[in-house]
Amino acid sequence: MGTRTPVSHHMWLPWKPCIAMILLLMQLCCVEAAASCSILRCNADFVAATFDLGTSSASGGGAGLSRAAVDYCGALRSYDACAGRTARRCRGDLAYHSAAQGIEDLLVQHRCPGAGPTARPRPSPRPPPRAPAPSREACVHRKGFLARGGRRPRYVHCGVFGDPHVRTFGDDFQSCGVRGAWPAIDNEYLYVQVTGTPVRGGATALTKVTVIFKSWRQCTDQFLYQAELDNVPAAFADGSVSGGGGGGGGRGRRSLLITSTDPGRHAAIHAAHISTLLVVRQSGRALGLSVRTPQAVARAFAPEQDLQLCVWGCPPSQRLAPPPAAGRAAAAAAHCSALLPVRDVYQQACVADLLTSGELNASQAAVAALADARGMLGGEARLHLLPPSPAATPAPEPAASGRPAGGALVRLGLLVLGVQAVL
Repeated sequence: MGTRTPVSHHMWLPWKPCIAMILLLMQLCCVEAAASCSILRCNADFVAATFDLGTSSASGGGAGLSRAAVDYCGALRSYDACAGRTARRCRGDLAYHSAAQGIEDLLVQHRCPGAGPTARPRPSPRPPPRAPAPSREACVHRKGFLARGGRRPRYVHCGVFGDPHVRTFGDDFQSCGVRGAWPAIDNEYLYVQVTGTPVRGGATALTKVTVIFKSWRQCTDQFLYQAELDNVPAAFADGSVSGGGGGGGGRGRRSLLITSTDPGRHAAIHAAHISTLLVVRQSGRALGLSVRTPQAVARAFAPEQDLQLCVWGCPPSQRLAPPPAAGRAAAAAAHCSALLPVRDVYQQACVADLLTSGELNASQAAVAALADARGMLGGEARLHLLPPSPAATPAPEPAASGRPAGGALVRLGLLVLGVQAVL
């Protein structure tokens, strides 16, 4: 065996610092690019430009466009140009990729010509005065609410589970044919998205849940949580299990904390600054989401944030009737009755999931959802909901006829439809 020739240090020392410097500069450039992404400004300009066009702006159509439709197409072209100018700086940004996809869809939907006049954005309304920095008590929502109003906040509950079924904050219950990515919650503090994937038997199963805690004063920075089928982590995307803090970032209770009773299949996210609890769990071959939050937090959203499964339920076009009774309906009903003795919407959802999927473990979703609801509602008084009457007609869309079209349609541009490609 020959003798190994030692490598002289002077061969690599001179360029080692250069590599470190290059990596540092690349990191700084990436940070600067992310910080300079101005897609939110483009979004705001588009909302301002279409705010007073009315619903007539949605009637596009080639030659002979109405004045409102011409103005709307001009606003869309301006939106597209604004997004194009910031594309390089927004690479990898969640909101940018969602807006870019939405703009393209809206241009096609309203048959807007590629060339034409653009709109001068109308001035956006002035933001309210900036609130003073919160105290440490203000970062615990329940204590702050009690101090301001002299009473405890009223809590509401939402659950999304199974094929999927949605129990809204208003205690409406619906079965939805939603596939792909849909926002469950979208307000000032929180963004929650659920993703449905087709499975055997024509059913849809939740396979992904994405949660974004938005930066809020000095209580917390932005935090991302993401769970997928067979991977429900007890940590945020950056690996941390807690974050945020009291005013001034001092020692004490954290604003965000993740715990788990079944690592890999269950995660409970506690958000003290908004007194909110989110539970993500896997039951069988599907994920489920349960949320408990103060009513004031659930209602803290702008008019354009008008697609939220937990607030409005699913759109009427996506609502499903219970599957028709088949020869195995009696067996499914008996199985679900043994697991869920009360004849409520959870038992009905259990039967529907069994009939649609044909798998016994599909019943686990309704059982877990009921257990989460019982813990979050704190008793039986509001727990059980009666199944809707077969003759009941679907509820109308939350958007009123007089609501500006820009607010409703920009929501499509801001939906996180491309979150899979970004995250």
